[in-house]
Amino acid sequence: MTQSEPIGDGDFPDGSVGRYVRQQWGAGPRERGRSRPAPVQPPEPERRPEPEPVAPAADDADDVARWAERGRAVTAPAADPVDPAGRTDPTGETPRTGLPAAAPRTPPRGQRWTDPGAVAAQQAQQARAEPPADLSSARLLRQTKRPPQTGWRRMVHLLSGRLINPGESPADVRRRELTARVNQPLLGCHKIAMLSLKGGVGKTTVTATLGATFASLRGDRVIAVDANPDRGTLSQKIPLETSATVRNLLRDAQRVRRYTDVRAYTSQGSSRLEVLASEQDPAVSEAFSEEDYRQTITLLEHFYNIVLTDCGTGLMHSAMYGVLGVADQLIIVSSSSIDGARSASATMDWLDAHGHGDLVRNAVAVVNNVSRSAGGVDLDRVAEHFAARCRAVVRIPFDAHLQEGAEVDLDRLEPATRLALLELAAAVADAFASAHSYG
Repeated sequence: MTQSEPIGDGDFPDGSVGRYVRQQWGAGPRERGRSRPAPVQPPEPERRPEPEPVAPAADDADDVARWAERGRAVTAPAADPVDPAGRTDPTGETPRTGLPAAAPRTPPRGQRWTDPGAVAAQQAQQARAEPPADLSSARLLRQTKRPPQTGWRRMVHLLSGRLINPGESPADVRRRELTARVNQPLLGCHKIAMLSLKGGVGKTTVTATLGATFASLRGDRVIAVDANPDRGTLSQKIPLETSATVRNLLRDAQRVRRYTDVRAYTSQGSSRLEVLASEQDPAVSEAFSEEDYRQTITLLEHFYNIVLTDCGTGLMHSAMYGVLGVADQLIIVSSSSIDGARSASATMDWLDAHGHGDLVRNAVAVVNNVSRSAGGVDLDRVAEHFAARCRAVVRIPFDAHLQEGAEVDLDRLEPATRLALLELAAAVADAFASAHSYG
């Protein structure tokens, strides 16, 4: 038979078994036409049964001990077989001399074999790629008490050369928490409108003090716009640096490209609050329309993070529609008198009736004590009334410095007034995250 001739079943006497062997392992040229003889297994040596040990007589003590020792040796478990080279076969069979103790296991069909060395190298690489240990200040610095800021605790801390630290007082902790709320992150420009139907409630003063609080605590640019058509007085709350007004800014709007261009039309106080004044001539300021206000805000929001608008007492003039159309939040100011509270409540009613109910629900009501005594008015009841309609209510106590009506200096305010303004700023800042939902 030549090498090119096909192999048939006749070449393998075992028939289908031969085909199976040929398909699995193939057949060499020398093996074609003949079957492989079955390997001859050597005969196993005949094992003779060991004679049962006979117990010795009870009177022979030495024979009894030897017989017991022999029984323990026979019943002891067999040790692992060891080849002549001293290697132990884990399979229980003694390997041949010169061969490995155990052959590598073949993985099941359909599965890939993975080199253990490659797995170990990959794990080592992942361990080297892990980020280094945290080196943040909170982890590395030792936790110490904050030094006190006010009261007898601060005096003890200073007199002891800062060796004795009594820690913060509850008032210091409260002030620090409010400051953290005021400094919440703010994306874009947040526009706040100050409203009141009644004059003499301190709306302009609240605008100036709130703006000064924001400007002194935050790193943002804060500006207050006087949108009062009846000769507003907001510019009198800070030192006047320019005679320019909002009308001048609108006239030169095409030439404004940078923050320094806008800064030429504003005045800035010691708190970093800037004020854009209104026209002092009522005949001219009356022409400040809704479109003028929208153009002003569109220009300012490119350079400032917080814009406060001091609105007039009238809700029907043209500029008010622009104010309510772009406002993110309202602050409704009321005095501590009954007519002041009624006017503030009427303002909320008008806003609800004209489709601004969402602004009312997100608003902050301010009960401003413009006089030393509230008389017989129960201010707690007034606060409860506004709390049922607004998101928050803040009461500002009477302050002699604010009653002067001159330029506002935060350092001259009473501690209680400073704390109330801080609470007001924190309540307003709580809406920074959801400002896009209003307006």
